[in-house]
Amino acid sequence: MILLTRLNGKSFTLNAIYIEQVESFPDTTITLTNGKKFVVKESETAVSLLTRNFYREIHLLHASGSAEVNGHE
Repeated sequence: MILLTRLNGKSFTLNAIYIEQVESFPDTTITLTNGKKFVVKESETAVSLLTRNFYREIHLLHASGSAEVNGHE
């Protein structure tokens, strides 16, 4: 889960596994795999960094940044 902030200042957590797309319109808009959208205060770069860190925490991404494929680096 990643901690984000809505434009109204309220924070919430989002399961980053369901993020399909992150865009800036100029506000950062996150689209989930189910089509639901969230507009957040964090930049597109910050959301990307939070997501990568989350993937590392749950061991879906190696610390070097390369994803493991079929059990091999």
